[in-house]
Amino acid sequence: MSVSPLRSSRASASQIRQFSLIRREVSRFMKIKRQTLGGPLLETFLYISVFGAALGSRIHTIHGYRYIVFVIPGLIMMAWAINAFSNNSSSILQQKFTHSIDDQLSSPASPAQLLLGFILGGFIRGFLVSALTFIVAAALLSLPVAHPVVLIPSLVLVGLFFALCGVLVGVRAEQFDDVALYQTFVLQPLIFLGGVFYGAQLLPQPWQTLTQFNPVYYMISLVRYGFIGYRDVNIPLAFLFLALVTAGLFALCHRIFQQGRYLRT
Repeated sequence: MSVSPLRSSRASASQIRQFSLIRREVSRFMKIKRQTLGGPLLETFLYISVFGAALGSRIHTIHGYRYIVFVIPGLIMMAWAINAFSNNSSSILQQKFTHSIDDQLSSPASPAQLLLGFILGGFIRGFLVSALTFIVAAALLSLPVAHPVVLIPSLVLVGLFFALCGVLVGVRAEQFDDVALYQTFVLQPLIFLGGVFYGAQLLPQPWQTLTQFNPVYYMISLVRYGFIGYRDVNIPLAFLFLALVTAGLFALCHRIFQQGRYLRT
């Protein structure tokens, strides 16, 4: 069955619009790459140096793994999460203030295309920072990749989840202090208390039980299992939970973009 020229041209125009939206977001953070890529990379390098040299010399092993090797997977996930979130939350809020998002909402691009443009912009920034983090870590020490079949889709879902969280916060925020508040008082505590620098089994009660109510704990556990093979949660259930929550967030953000709520200041 042949495809009509009209349908083919429409599909091509849709693909061009989608690519343009993604390229716009990537170009935005690449123009200030020393801030968006260099800063987070330096921060992660300092974490590796401090925890590897200072604590690593005193905490030799944890759950049978070198301490720094145990920590690195959480740092890679943290780099992806924070950068995907901050990119999208700041980008949307900035475009709301400059009213440039009004032009996009009235453009031929569909709500799904607009949403995917923001999502993938933050996703790519998070990927670049975490990939550079992995390269630096691999250059400094021997970092295994025990289960790539679990690791790759888990990191993809983590990136999408936090990119969507950034979209949601950027849409609802009314000023830049709102974004900083979410990042400082919600995102970072969840990540740091999710087991980046320790295993939950080492905590006394009731903190060990409370950690299990932190969704980021399951994300870090998935990534850590993918890298070094350490398992402290049910991997299939954790992956299913992450996939369902990410899909729910996408549906919520898509509905907001369809209705245009909170997108105009």
